[in-house]
Amino acid sequence: MKVSPSMLRIGVAVAVILGVIAWLAYTGYNSGKSYYVTIAELGGMGEKAYHSHLRVEGFVVPGSIAQKGAQVDFVLNEFESHSPKAAGGRLLRVSYKGAEPPPDTFKDDAQALADGSYSRDGLFHATTLQAKCASKYAPSQTGSRPATALNAAPGAASGRP
Repeated sequence: MKVSPSMLRIGVAVAVILGVIAWLAYTGYNSGKSYYVTIAELGGMGEKAYHSHLRVEGFVVPGSIAQKGAQVDFVLNEFESHSPKAAGGRLLRVSYKGAEPPPDTFKDDAQALADGSYSRDGLFHATTLQAKCASKYAPSQTGSRPATALNAAPGAASGRP
């Protein structure tokens, strides 16, 4: 059976298109990969830390946020500031330069996730920043109870004076 020239051209075109699609899928997958590490794990990565796209998680050190226009510099601690371990926690200086301003939940003691690269001078250069609200995760005060209809002031639940 002889293959006509037009069928050969169609076969080559299909092979090229499938090859391009496979190459785009492979490069897109690799560029989207990033390692999620804690500050302690980052310190133990060695040379690999300087050549990888990373996501680092930590807690914003109170008073460390310094905003200069679109750039935000801050320090992450591996532990929350009210944790007994906070004083001995590893710290990471972060410089964020992203297309968007930091989220509203980015505040002191917020749990933050910085996405970017680590440089040899010990500075993490973030291009994406995510934060969780710190107040939701703060420990409750000992002995305090939330105000509910059962323990609120008389008449408060019913709206009466």
